[in-house]
Amino acid sequence: MSAPALNAEEFILANTAPGRDTLVPEITLQLASEITPIWQATEAWLAENNIEPPFWAFAWPGGLALARMLLDDPSLVAGKRVLDFASGCGIGAIAAAMAGAAHVEASEIDPLATAATALNARANGVEVTALAEDVVGSACRWDVIMAGDVCYEAPMTGHILPWLRRMAGHGAVVLIADPGRSYLPRSGLDPIFRIKVETSRELEDRELREVVIANLNPD
Repeated sequence: MSAPALNAEEFILANTAPGRDTLVPEITLQLASEITPIWQATEAWLAENNIEPPFWAFAWPGGLALARMLLDDPSLVAGKRVLDFASGCGIGAIAAAMAGAAHVEASEIDPLATAATALNARANGVEVTALAEDVVGSACRWDVIMAGDVCYEAPMTGHILPWLRRMAGHGAVVLIADPGRSYLPRSGLDPIFRIKVETSRELEDRELREVVIANLNPD
């Protein structure tokens, strides 16, 4: 059983601090300043509440790149219905709302990530609907779907990619932001944006990653 939203928010606030990444200084996020304490704290919480590891406590390269692109070119989402898929801390969703999207949803299967997204959206004064559910298989109700850093495991990629391609076939613009993950498809992607993102060796195997954002083609 997942923990109540209030307990989740208390946990997030107790184990993170407000921060801004230098690539996207416009957005404030509740982030972990050191990996080990948040991971250890979450292990105890995991045992009691069946919660995923705290990927939501960090701004990953794909989300940072998406946020930077949207804030620099609001026309990509202005007036549109947007989904930030597997949103993590919600940075992409927040950027879309700041860029003038008509309605923004952020989906996550981890209730802590959903709570973090809601907290972060409020801190930035924007409206984001945080969905604690697996939306894969849903009918298309979005104009733009964003997915950052989602191709890091074969099962994850196999689960989501056919659905994302179907969404592209039903009229959605599907944006995949990838920093060189192993299971990114080798075809059916049209790059539209590239940016180098500083990262940490605590999170990655290098201190700089090039993120490519591409339109995903339908089946």
